[in-house]
Amino acid sequence: MALKLLCSVDEGRAGVDAWELEARESIRDLVARYNANGDSRRFDQVLECFAPNATMEMDGLVYRGQAEIRTIFTNAAEVAKQWPEPLGMRHFTSTLQIDLSSPEEASSRCYYQVLTSHGLDHWGRYLDNYKVIGGNWRFSRRREFLDGSAPDSWAASAMKSHPGRPPRLATSHMK
Repeated sequence: MALKLLCSVDEGRAGVDAWELEARESIRDLVARYNANGDSRRFDQVLECFAPNATMEMDGLVYRGQAEIRTIFTNAAEVAKQWPEPLGMRHFTSTLQIDLSSPEEASSRCYYQVLTSHGLDHWGRYLDNYKVIGGNWRFSRRREFLDGSAPDSWAASAMKSHPGRPPRLATSHMK
């Protein structure tokens, strides 16, 4: 029995064109590279995941362009250095739903969890928009929503060390 996938470009059409499969796999790879490079503090490679004029939104703030987006990662690395012991961090994404608008534009949503050497640290969602830039898929807009964090976690301490930032949701339930 052949499996027929529904195309997200035309919901009424059964079947998927080759460009759709290539786009979905490229976007999945982009999300994985963002996580792996960020966790390894390879920030130049993280920035390659973004379009030059991309935006990233978190904590109620909008970071425009790669230079501003870089500060998200360099500031987080500085806060991690203040942790009393080495802090290994691993981001995991799941339930990645990709909607293709065209061969050059897409959007997605997924859940994330962050583990440290102390266990589950924080969790939330990403809502993303993508564009093809120079033949490669890139984030054109990334929105991060923190749904919760462990009480004595790195995320909770990071929020305390930046009192001027809007508060993140610190509960264990989804809104």
